Amino acid sequence: MAVGAGFLEYVLEQLAKLGGLRKRRMFGAVGLYCDDRFFAVIDDDTLFFKVDDATRGDYLSRGMKPFMPYKDKPDVSMSYFTVPAGVIDDAEELVVWARKSVAAAERKALSAPKARKPSLARKRKTPARRKSPAKRRS
Repeated sequence: MAVGAGFLEYVLEQLAKLGGLRKRRMFGAVGLYCDDRFFAVIDDDTLFFKVDDATRGDYLSRGMKPFMPYKDKPDVSMSYFTVPAGVIDDAEELVVWARKSVAAAERKALSAPKARKPSLARKRKTPARRKSPAKRRS
């Protein structure tokens, strides 16, 4: 689960025209964000882009495999697929694919239910504890 510095720098150079790009190390891999959208993972010097129903066919038609983060659990995969090597080597095409991946991440964020915060009226207030008379000091 290592990411070589050379491969990481190459991918970042190829994606330079995407704009708003930032990287974050996580669990031995590197996550890529466009603005605040997590859209890509680099793991074992392999680039994976976020996919959804609208984009998955592009990857499957080229025989690309899903990202499987757990080597001991081959049945567990995520909504990220390997980016074809020919796409990575063509910066303009890579940016097109990356924008589709960012759009997939955006669609996912918009469709996810928002976490509800408990209202103040629902929170129970615990009454303040009073010290027992024996423990009070005068």
